[in-house]
Amino acid sequence: MTQGAGQGPEVRTATLRDFRVPAYVHDVPAYVQEPGHDPAPPAPAVPAQAEPDPAYQEPRFSEPSYAEPSLQDPAFDQPDGYTPTQRDLPVINRGDTVQVRIDTEPAPRPADGLGPLYVVGDVHGYLDELIAALYEQGLIDAEGSWSAGTARLWFLGDFTDRGPDGIGVIDLVMRLSAEAAAAGGYCKALMGNHELLLLGAKRFGDTPVNSGAGTATFQAAWLLNGGQKSDMDRLQDVHLQWMSRLDAMELEDGHLLMHSDTTAYLDYGDSIEAVNDTVRETLTRNDADECWDLFRKFTKRFAFRDGSGPEAVRELLEAYGGARVVHGHSPIPYLLGEVGTEDAADEDSRPLIEGPHVYAGGLAIAMDGGVTMAGKLLVQQLPMDS
Repeated sequence: MTQGAGQGPEVRTATLRDFRVPAYVHDVPAYVQEPGHDPAPPAPAVPAQAEPDPAYQEPRFSEPSYAEPSLQDPAFDQPDGYTPTQRDLPVINRGDTVQVRIDTEPAPRPADGLGPLYVVGDVHGYLDELIAALYEQGLIDAEGSWSAGTARLWFLGDFTDRGPDGIGVIDLVMRLSAEAAAAGGYCKALMGNHELLLLGAKRFGDTPVNSGAGTATFQAAWLLNGGQKSDMDRLQDVHLQWMSRLDAMELEDGHLLMHSDTTAYLDYGDSIEAVNDTVRETLTRNDADECWDLFRKFTKRFAFRDGSGPEAVRELLEAYGGARVVHGHSPIPYLLGEVGTEDAADEDSRPLIEGPHVYAGGLAIAMDGGVTMAGKLLVQQLPMDS
């Protein structure tokens, strides 16, 4: 997988199986925000389309997924059922993505009472695309401030890595959370596997962990899977505390919200409260091997995709409640067996993602539109008709 190697958004570096951690990551400076710095995002804008990168090679869908480097044997096989992110998923620049043009004014929202429910798929550092998508749905105004009154907004995790401004995304979500609460609504977020990865890289660095397939480190795995040095440099205690307290799953209006399309949540409790408590307690204990195991389980995917998918969804719904699972994590082009390219001369060969993917007999909704592969950053109001 062509992943970011911590070099920032303007550099594309091919990932090799014999990847070695660069020297600078062993001594990552703590970022101190300058006085007067305003983390508020810019007004929505539609940047010009960047030129395609002729060096990019089309991803192969059948190749194993999450890059888990081994310091002993870099070519080790993945354990059974461990299928996180496609190895050659590209890291693309801010201007390479399909942009959303805003042609209409945001629709009015209820002034009081329980507002409408929205969910946001994986963002992965694409702050401009997130701002445009939220504005299009009427959730923020032209200045990037909360404008949805009592609406309820849930982010499904994976705020950082691969894209240019993961810390900017976190700052925006934290600010919107405060603004929404003041307006009588709320903006909340779930724990994704990339939050676990970034937390592990910051806490444990290059401390070896038992990966189940050799020795690995959080630092190397973070870099190999799109970690950006600019994010690490700007990471502050407030970001770490916010990420470590995120829930793993939640139930809203009959929708079981979770990041990963896996049944591994069942390993952590028989109720939503138990799962969330167990995940937070695991992070509190600060044990590298235990945190690595949690990260590995959150990277599993495709549990709902094939013939046994409906049964897997029902197992989760019976344990935690709800009538439908709503998740991110697995890009919709992968769920459909399609992989888009970013080096095409026209838009026709890019992933054609119009909205969420309803599957598993109507029991699951996938929300990762593949923004990292020139797809679409999805913001969807629930419930959906189909």
